[in-house]
Amino acid sequence: MAKLTRITTQKKHKHRYNIFMDKGNGEEYGFSVDEDVLVQYRLQKNMEMDDALINALIQTDTLHKSYTLAIHYLSYRMRSEKEIRDYLTGKEADPEHIDEIVKRLKKERLLDDQEFAASLVRTRIMTSSKGPHILKKELMEKGVAASAAEAALEYYTFDKQYEKAMKFAEKKQNHDGRKSHRQQIQNIQQTLMQKGFAGDVIQEVLANLPDEKQEDSEWEAVVYQGEKLKRKFASKEGYERKQKIKAGLYRKGFPFDLIDRFLDEHLED
Repeated sequence: MAKLTRITTQKKHKHRYNIFMDKGNGEEYGFSVDEDVLVQYRLQKNMEMDDALINALIQTDTLHKSYTLAIHYLSYRMRSEKEIRDYLTGKEADPEHIDEIVKRLKKERLLDDQEFAASLVRTRIMTSSKGPHILKKELMEKGVAASAAEAALEYYTFDKQYEKAMKFAEKKQNHDGRKSHRQQIQNIQQTLMQKGFAGDVIQEVLANLPDEKQEDSEWEAVVYQGEKLKRKFASKEGYERKQKIKAGLYRKGFPFDLIDRFLDEHLED
């Protein structure tokens, strides 16, 4: 049986206390505990402690430290259960303690995968250009069940998807002004698919983009791309050079009438 001889406050951690005790050979340092553990067990000088109580104190304090780590991790943003478990595992927390901490956090309504999923979806809608398929993948990678992810994505309505996808499409179309209209449309469609937007949303966006670029703009794009091809095939001569430029402009999506016009006006025989 040991006797608690002294309790001191740690210099660097004011809420932690060093416990000194005498096991029959004089006073020695035993262990340290958090203030909450000190209060919970009503530790005080001259208190007698057996091995079972000492082990319980150490285990309770270890659990408390892991719980405090989890709370700190949650202070930055909401987390999924998997994120909490992975974080505590990385901190070498006891597996049984992790289960207990997760249970406690759920009881305290600090951990809820459905709420986490809804929050992430709302945040991504406001701060990113990701579509719902990408968001669902992100949620599932964070351990959210497919059913919870689907429920959260109900907030990402067709209208919200369309608004975000159209805004992106218009921006990209303006940025790609020196490409053919057909190539612009293909690029927009491919990029929206990569961003995870639904097929019906993409089709609606494409259907509401201008059918064709203004003639002057399309012609300027032909000239820009055609001049680049002229420089690329400068070493070729005559018919071969003309055919390579023609094929290159066709692959870039320009119509034959503008290609022929460029060849007539900008390519010497």
